[in-house]
Amino acid sequence: MSPLRLAYLALALWGAIHPMYWFLRHMRETGSGLSGLIDAWYVNASTTGLTWDLTIAAVALTLWILAETRVRRNWRALIAIPATFCIGVSCGLPLYLFLRTAQVR
Repeated sequence: MSPLRLAYLALALWGAIHPMYWFLRHMRETGSGLSGLIDAWYVNASTTGLTWDLTIAAVALTLWILAETRVRRNWRALIAIPATFCIGVSCGLPLYLFLRTAQVR
């Protein structure tokens, strides 16, 4: 495996674990669960802007994944879409790049 692919994989893992740590910590501290976490995304203009920024990036990434998958026929790469929306762009993007840079058979 190339150093670049290892870097993508490491970033995908970091992008899955690090944000999830903070999400779970917030839910545990407030006791509000997922609905409380989502409410916190809109608590002020700054967090609302960041939420929309990441949402737009996630939609753009999804469109790119769908377009590239259709051309390249790399169906495994579609797993990056639920990773993007369930975990975040910080996981979905490097995961897609890791899967995209696999050798074609």
